[in-house]
Order: sequence, then C-alpha cells, then structure tokens
Amino acid sequence: MPPLDAQGLKDALPPMEGELHLPGLLAPVEVLRDSYGIPHLRAGTAADAWFALGFVHAQDRLFQMELTRRRALGRAAEWLGAGAAEADILVRRLGMEAACRRDHAALGEAARAMLDSYAAGVNAFLSSGAPLPVEYTLLEARPEPWEGWHSIAVMRRLGLLMGSVWFKLWRAAALPAVGPEGVAKLRYDDGGIDLLCIPPGEEAHRQEADLAALAPAIRALLESLGLPGDETGGGSNNWAVGPSRSRTGRPVLAGDPHRVFEMPNMYAQHHVACDAFDMIGLTVPGVPGFPHFAQNGRVAYCVTHAFMDIHDVFLERFDGDAARVMHAGEWVQATRREETISVRGGEPRRFEVLETPNGPVIAGDPRKGTALSLRSVQFAETDLSFDCLPRMTGAGSVENLFEATRGWGLIDHNLVAADTQGRIGHLVRARVPRRGRENGWLPVPGWTGEHSWQGWIAHDDMPQVIDPAEGLIVTANNRVVADDHPDYLCTDCHPPYRAARILERLREMPAFGPEHASGIHGDTLSPNALLLRQRLAAMPPLDGAAEALRARLLAWNARMEAGAAEPTAYAALRRALTRILAERSGLSGAGAHPWLAMAPGVAPMNQLWWALPNLLRRDDASLLGGWSWDEAIAAALREAAEAEAAPWGEAHRPRFSHPLSALFPEAAPLLDPPALPIGGDNDTVLANGLLASVGPAAAYGALARYVFDVGDWDNSRWAVFHGVSGQPGSPHYTDQHAEWAEARMVPMLYGWGAVRAAARSVQVLRP
Repeated sequence: MPPLDAQGLKDALPPMEGELHLPGLLAPVEVLRDSYGIPHLRAGTAADAWFALGFVHAQDRLFQMELTRRRALGRAAEWLGAGAAEADILVRRLGMEAACRRDHAALGEAARAMLDSYAAGVNAFLSSGAPLPVEYTLLEARPEPWEGWHSIAVMRRLGLLMGSVWFKLWRAAALPAVGPEGVAKLRYDDGGIDLLCIPPGEEAHRQEADLAALAPAIRALLESLGLPGDETGGGSNNWAVGPSRSRTGRPVLAGDPHRVFEMPNMYAQHHVACDAFDMIGLTVPGVPGFPHFAQNGRVAYCVTHAFMDIHDVFLERFDGDAARVMHAGEWVQATRREETISVRGGEPRRFEVLETPNGPVIAGDPRKGTALSLRSVQFAETDLSFDCLPRMTGAGSVENLFEATRGWGLIDHNLVAADTQGRIGHLVRARVPRRGRENGWLPVPGWTGEHSWQGWIAHDDMPQVIDPAEGLIVTANNRVVADDHPDYLCTDCHPPYRAARILERLREMPAFGPEHASGIHGDTLSPNALLLRQRLAAMPPLDGAAEALRARLLAWNARMEAGAAEPTAYAALRRALTRILAERSGLSGAGAHPWLAMAPGVAPMNQLWWALPNLLRRDDASLLGGWSWDEAIAAALREAAEAEAAPWGEAHRPRFSHPLSALFPEAAPLLDPPALPIGGDNDTVLANGLLASVGPAAAYGALARYVFDVGDWDNSRWAVFHGVSGQPGSPHYTDQHAEWAEARMVPMLYGWGAVRAAARSVQVLRP
C-alpha cells in the first residue's frame, strides 16, 4: 500500500453533487448541503426519507458506522487488534447479537419499515460505485452489507452499561481496603445538598447507606475473597425556559451532550423532510430518526443521562466444576457455550460464556466458587425503544412527545421538551425495574432470590413535570427526585454543580433569549475551586514555593479559563490531593482487582476525584490513614508547586484520536485533527473534563451544543466539536471546531427558503 497523503484523502471522498440513480427509491430525493456540509434531505415519503438518510450517513460516516457495529457485535478486534479484544469478549458474553435480533423481530411495522428502508439506503451507497473511505484502504478491508437490526446494535452499543454498574463494581473492589463504612463514602459528591430536577429548583439530602440492610451482601462479598465477613470494618446539560421568562415570549430549549471525545463524533447534524414530517437535529450514524435531540416544527426535545439504576450486579455461588449455580435456594444448571473472536495480528481468542438465571457472568472465576453476573435493562428482556422513533416524528406537543416515548429502555434519559403552544416539560424516559434500594450499592447475593426484579415501574409513574411555576427546567445529570420517592430509581448521580450554576445564571436573566445560550454553555466558574480555596484560606502559612502557590490560588477568581495559569495549578493540586487520598486509603491498587477486569475497567483515581470534595466539605479524614486534611493539602501543595504552570488551555488541550491512528502511526497526522486550547473542567458548565488517572488534558466534553428558538426555528443554532463529516479528507471534517472551542454555534437552517439560499451543493437521488 502506498503511503497515505492528502491527495489520497481527497480521492476517497464520494461525489456530493449531480444525480445518482439508486435502486430502491420510490421517487427523487433532493440533498442540499449548506456551508458547513450539513445535509438537508427532502423526500416524498417517509420510506424514501429514511433510505436517503442511510445513504447520506454512509457518504459521510461509513467507516464509523461499521466500526460501531463491529464493537456492538464483538468483532472490532478483527480491525483494531488485541486492544479491542476484551471489549469484544464482553459484548459476546452479554449476548448483544441475540438481543438485537430479538428486539427487531418484536418491533411494530412502522419501526421495522424505518430500519429496513435505512439499511437499504446504506446498501445503495455500497453499490453506488463511490470510492470507499480511506480507512478501508488502510485496513485492506471491504464494507459488509447492512441489515435492519444492525441499527439496534449501534444504538445499544453507544449507551451500553452507562451508569450504575461501574459504581457497584468499584465499591465491591474497594470493600477489602476500606471496609463497609468507608465504602459508604465512595460515591459522587452531593455538593453539600442535592439540587433536584423534579420539582425544579428544590433541594434534598441524600439517603445514606443502610449498612444493616447491606450486611448480607457485605458479608458474602468479603467471604468470597477469603476475608472475614465483618460488617463493622463505601455528564450533559440541558435547560428549558418557558415563555414567561423568555425575551421572545416563546420557549427556548438549549443544552449540550457530554461524552468521551471519539473520532468521528457520535452525533451528526441532519435535516430530514417528507410528506409526513420535517425534522432537524442530531442523528446517530448507523441509526435512522432522531433519538435524542431534534425539533419537528411543533415540538423540540433534548436529553441528558438520568442516572437511573438500570443495572444489577449479582454475586453468584457455583458448585465445584461451575456446572450448577445456586438460585432461589436451589442448585440449577448454568448455561455455557464457547465462542471465538478473531484478532488482527494475533491468534484467535477462545473463551467461555456462562449464564445464570440472573444474567451472564462478567467477572471472577466460577470454578473457584463465586463470580459476578449482570442483569441489565439494556439486554435482559425484549426492548421496543425503536417503536418510539417513528412516533416521535409526529408528536405535536410536549404531552404527545412524552406519550410517543412509552417503552423506551435502551438508555435512561431526562427528556426535556418545549412546544409551539408555549409549554415546557421534563420526563424521565426510561424502563426501570422494581426492586429494593439495597441493590444500588454493591453486588447483591444472587442465590437467595431476594434481590430479583419484581416487574417494572410504569411509564405513567416515572418522574415528570410540565410547566413548572418558575418557568425553568434544568437537568445536568443531577439527582432527579428526592430519595423518599415511592420507587427506588437511583443511588449514584453527578453532583449538582452544573445544574445549580445554570439555574443561577437563568435566574439572573429574566428575559433569556437564544443569543444568551453560548454564555451559559461556556461558563467556567468552578465550585470546587472555591471550596478548596476556603480550605487554603483557613490553613496556617507554609514555606517557599508551596506558600507562593497557596497565595496565587487565594487571589484567583476560581474560573477555569483557557488563558489563565491558575487553573492549571488548581488541577495539579487536586490531582495530587486525590493521589494522596488513594495511597493513604489503600485504594490506589484497587483498580487491579479481578472484579474490575471488565472492559474498560475502573481507575481508583478517577472515582476518588469525584468523592474528594464531599470528604473535604465534611472534614472527614477517615480515609487518610491518620493524616488530617491540612496535612494532606500541605503535601499536595508542595507537589503541585513543582509542576509547570502553563496556560490552562494548553495543559487542557484535548487530543482527538482517530481509531486507526495507533495502528497506522505514519497516517496519524492526517487522521487526527488538531484541537484548539479550551477551558472548563469536570465541575463547570463548560464540562470539558479531565481523567485524574491520566492528566490535565480534556478527555470528554460537549460533543455538540444547541439552542432551539421554539417557533422561530431559523433563529436556532448548533455546533459539533469537529464537523459533520467523518472523512479525514473532507473540508467538513473540522470546520466547526473553532466555533465549538469558543462555545459559539453556527446557524441551524430549517426553512426551505433559507436552506436553498445557503446551499453550497445539490445532489438528486433518483430511482
């Protein structure tokens, strides 16, 4: 293969203008691309609209779509090598393919027609004679055809195991080091008191761990490790502003989804119209419709992760050869099979898949008598989420939209919406099983039957609010409802910092308009920098460089701005303090625990980063091995004072890595787009977050930002972090990055007059 160069990238781009004749279309479809390459598709029927979206997705994102499908089905290592093998094995153990085929077969006619039309559009691109993306040349591979159920696999993979499973595994692994009372402290900070989503603006204290109720699980976990069973011995933003608080007298809906930065972006901007609907929003390449963010001319909607507890981890007991597992007090046969994955550049990996009545084994060695299994809403029972997508296209109001989402279960969301009648609302869109609150803290005994699911919380019983009195709705992965809610919904969630800051900003603006959204998106005030500054102010003076650093931080405004050096020093101080906490608590090595071997694993530093502020606020030094917090902070100051204080934007600059750049380092300069300096951190509304275990560089943040002017749709704006195209040779691979880095947005063109006036290319797809 000749070396990859810029010309090779351009040669891999498909034609974007002229006419194409595609078997399977019923009538012509017009594809207009604006100055940012965003496709606006106009078809005659819904079938042709979804066909055209499949075709256009493949034009821009074919490699991404196929890689996501491979990751979903346990075949990524065939392309990516040994580094992808453990994740492939996990999804095979979870039975992803069987679950997706099962769900596709159970869908209603409208959803299956949508999926099949979309798949036909992808396959039409594969047969169109267009050049393949450059990644196929690097891999010496050919794309495989698309089937309707593949879109379910893509959607399931992108939200797979988000949320509670990792907290439960982390606390189980930490239990031998810090004991039950310590484990009860290993959760995300509550900011002192939780700010709730529902009722909007209200606060509530969290329910603490009930160690007596958890005693059987704690005893069983410790005994499984050969230790004495001593029970005494631990994001995204969105907001809606109602007409009474809006400058326009219309609702305004805004927000930004936060995920790990992956190339290409999980989302792409699209506009799809036909005789049945006219929708614009963020699509998921590989999936038809608008699952998360869109408007259809009558109602706009968006989501954040709601942190509902939809995953249960069970500690299982097996007999001597792991042929049988104890369930509800009786020995029953375990289901087992062997599977093999292929690995690029290596030998195939053969492994055993073992399933219990509670779910597949995900960690541990059953032949030693115990292991952990997982039961998750995401694959345990038939899911009909895709039935919601065609219904959502026709929703005419907030209430209609909420009804259209009945049955959604692939991932849990705060669904926030606003309509042209002036209404705003928030619904927790999720399927949550009924069971006891004790399931939320740790793996629970799987052999008693006491922790099994007892049916489902009804859609009509999920938290909901429409038109709250204050005219404001804010969600930012914070606690949805107080813990005295009749149903158990959640143990772990994100701190309330971002939600509280957004609410504070909105309350300062009685006439909020779409033009104000960027200012909130880009807010960099760090509440934990303020908290740490309070601790620094109360300490006795230190010596030398440590005292100079303390003085600098005391004079700082606690804003994580890209051009300032103090945020870099603050991040170094907090990382040093987190490392001290990890070492003195004995938790630094917990990441090597076999229960955390499930890909991608859990890093103690990352978990303790989030627990640290609550321990500081309460002056709880119980995990510091005999030190006080003043001693720990002084040691952290001395360590951080030795670090170079570069401007935060440089230290925090992310790296956007293409999935093939590590395999083909000579091509990396062409595949990996450069990133600009950015501000913000984990706790700010500008949530460009770092991983404490890795370093100060931003690892995740807003994949997109948006604001809908509900009813004056052409006044809406949006941006994604690189561009609409996933093709490295495209001019639209990175053309939105500069706007994104400054928390600005580009026009979201909706009216077809405006779209035609702005069109830079026109392509007609004909039967």
